[in-house]
Amino acid sequence: MIALIQRVAGAHVSVDGETVGAIGQGLLALVAVQPADGEPQTRRMLERLLGYRVFADDAGRMNRSLADTRGGLLLVSQFTLAADTRKGMRPSFTTAAPPEHGRRWFDRLVELARAAHPGVETGRFGAHMQVHLVNDGPVTFWLET
Repeated sequence: MIALIQRVAGAHVSVDGETVGAIGQGLLALVAVQPADGEPQTRRMLERLLGYRVFADDAGRMNRSLADTRGGLLLVSQFTLAADTRKGMRPSFTTAAPPEHGRRWFDRLVELARAAHPGVETGRFGAHMQVHLVNDGPVTFWLET
């Protein structure tokens, strides 16, 4: 499982002009599921999303996590993160999970996140989405499990 996380002052995702998920301060996580992903990878990704220290403490150092700040978490499926871009001029998606596998484990990530943390929002799996964000920093990290 791959997540590109961005610390945001705010973010929202819309489908056909309708906002389907929105958060204030927190993390936007663009998430890709890979073919070998299952329960262990999903649980580890959630642990990392909630525990990764990217928010400032009183001294201005990145020592606080999303769990510490109780900020929002916007989860957006994005299979293109799993693309193989090493060759040619067009990405290959053979390294991304098939849609049914991707949906299963993305939905499980959302389920676990909502049970563990307040303020979890999502995009719409498989939809053409517009993601709007104000990256705070900018602070962006690539996480893998």
